[in-house]
Amino acid sequence: MYELKTKETDDSVIEFIERVENLKKREDAYRLFDIFTETTGHEAKMWGPSIIGFGSYHYVYKTGHEGEAPLVGFSPRKAKISLYFATGDPEREQLLESFGKHTSGKACVYINKVLDIDVEVLKDLIRQSVTFLQELYPKEQR
Repeated sequence: MYELKTKETDDSVIEFIERVENLKKREDAYRLFDIFTETTGHEAKMWGPSIIGFGSYHYVYKTGHEGEAPLVGFSPRKAKISLYFATGDPEREQLLESFGKHTSGKACVYINKVLDIDVEVLKDLIRQSVTFLQELYPKEQR
C-alpha cells in the first residue's frame, strides 16, 4: 500500500523557521506564519520535514487513494518560497492575476519574497483555498 510521505508531525514550527539559513527568507517565513495563522484561524503544524501547514482535510480520490493534507501551507525552500493552495480551484487563477511576481505549478505557487506579492490577495487565496477544500471534502465524509 502507498505510504504518504507528507504527514503531520509534532516537530516545532518555530524551530524549523529558526533553521532557515537565509535571514531574509527566515523573516519572510515568520511574516507568512503570521498571515496564514491570522487568516485561517488554525495553528501551524509541520507536515513532513519542510512544509508548514494550517488546518487539515481528509481526501479520497476516485482511484480509492486517500489521506490527510493541510488545507493551506508554505515552505521556505532555498530557491523560492512554496505556497500550497488547493488544486482544481477555478478561482485560483483569477486571484493569481493580481497576486504579484510569482510562478506556479499544479499544486504550488512560488515566490521569491513577500515584498513581491500583494498580501491582501494572498489572504484571499488562503481563504478561497480553505473554503474550496472544505466544500469539496466535508468533514461528514470521514
